Amino acid sequence: MRSDAVHRVLEEEITEARARRDGRPPRVLDVGGGSGVWAVPLASAGCEVTVVDPSPNALATLQRRAADAGVAQLITALQGDTEALHAFAPPGGADLVLGHGLLEYVDDVAASLASLVTATAPGGAVSVLVSNRYAAVLARALAGRPADALHVFRDPDGRHDGDGDTVLRRFDGDELALRMREAGLVVDLVQGQGVFSDLVPGSVHEGQGADTLAELERAVAATPPLRDIATRLHAIGRLPG
Repeated sequence: MRSDAVHRVLEEEITEARARRDGRPPRVLDVGGGSGVWAVPLASAGCEVTVVDPSPNALATLQRRAADAGVAQLITALQGDTEALHAFAPPGGADLVLGHGLLEYVDDVAASLASLVTATAPGGAVSVLVSNRYAAVLARALAGRPADALHVFRDPDGRHDGDGDTVLRRFDGDELALRMREAGLVVDLVQGQGVFSDLVPGSVHEGQGADTLAELERAVAATPPLRDIATRLHAIGRLPG
């Protein structure tokens, strides 16, 4: 798996799940992860992964990636969404449930989180990755669009129809943690993904500073206030059991 802060946390969850299962492969449910960005690395790490996604094109990409990585036998691809999740995932059947890039687009955040929690085994974890409203404000301000930045800041959902916004909502760290607690989870961690990566010149990513930038990202990922300007917010919630 990659070395950013989110992947590091998921690696720890996999290790803990494998220990709970006496060495058997951890069971992962990836909701909305059809293209395999998360599923393929997790399968490569020895997990049994079920991916549920409404897009047949995304699932086709997933299957190609899985075949190329030699892990097709560990991944099950199913076409559907959170509203029909009960038909695809048995209650309490997953050690780790991913909802990455999901909550920004669903009609009902509480219902979607409830579906993720229902699919989680006692002691297991729900991992969500969402767009950060404050990063959206900062990006527009730095791009010389203060009016758009102000609009996103004031909007209850942290969005702006006028500039082609495609998400239904964005979150801040406190709201994300609250939503997960309301769903019955114990929030273990809220961290950022992409604190500096979208702010520094592209040459930094490709030059000698790339490794240092990656180390810096990992170091500050869970540290406010730097966490709170990250492009995305990542939270881990645990189901008591």
